[in-house]
Amino acid sequence: MSRRPLKIGVQLPEVERETSWPELRLMATTAEEVGLDSLWVGDHLLYREPGTPARGPWEAWSMLAALAAVTTRVAIGPLVAATSFHNPAMLAKKAATVDEITGGRLILGLGAGWNEVEYRAFGYPFDQRVSRFEEAFTIIRTLLRDGAIDFDGRFYKVRDCELRPRGPRAEGPPLMVGSIGQKMLGTTLPHVDSWNAWYSWYGNSADGYPQLRDTIDDACQAVGRDPSTVERTVAVLIRLPGGTGREQGDRVSAPPVPVEEAARVLLQLASHGVAHVQLVLDPITVESIEALAPMLSELSTNA
Repeated sequence: MSRRPLKIGVQLPEVERETSWPELRLMATTAEEVGLDSLWVGDHLLYREPGTPARGPWEAWSMLAALAAVTTRVAIGPLVAATSFHNPAMLAKKAATVDEITGGRLILGLGAGWNEVEYRAFGYPFDQRVSRFEEAFTIIRTLLRDGAIDFDGRFYKVRDCELRPRGPRAEGPPLMVGSIGQKMLGTTLPHVDSWNAWYSWYGNSADGYPQLRDTIDDACQAVGRDPSTVERTVAVLIRLPGGTGREQGDRVSAPPVPVEEAARVLLQLASHGVAHVQLVLDPITVESIEALAPMLSELSTNA
């Protein structure tokens, strides 16, 4: 049993470079071997930037099902699933199915999406994303937790819908929201199990995190939720030897944490109440995942 003060996962490649399934599978099994706690994939479709070729990742839910089948211990989840890309009842069905394949290891991260390019390219409406999310979130969480819903909304209608079979957990997989928008927080914080922050939101710094934590505490209190009942999770950008800047979709970055300092920073985040981190590795390779072993050992020793 790990004595680390917080859980540690890794985000698999998205659009930094094209990766084949055999390499992704090896990353997943290596992550289990070195003692990581979770694996995460982005839910995006296409990025276009002026002067550069278009880039896109593999489809997230197909990848999650594959990762579920080749791992036995780690939690897996989308970081985070864009409800805009899925009929919400079908997304609940996918989540229950992946949770079944994992034997109850799915963490369902949800968000409203932001990248207009992929919306236009794949034919999804980009307007009123938060309002659409509110309805989708109601359908998803109700189906996963109660098993049935009849819903007639402005954007979605599901009539006498049932989720059968229910999956391995009667209450469904834990729900996580990735957002700092006040309307999104007001919608989700009464219901979710955890909240997630991308590393650029707090400057990728343990010193920058408490202000954001306090903002979420205030948002919890505003909806009548005890802040201590919402688990805090954050992504952390880590630079390893050979890292040259992780090319990602949003091009919003922050100073990376050198891997030699990672244990210290993670211990600080744990002292601020963070319970789970998703490491964004630069570079993201099998060798980089293997190179985390000394840091994991140091965290266990200093816990």
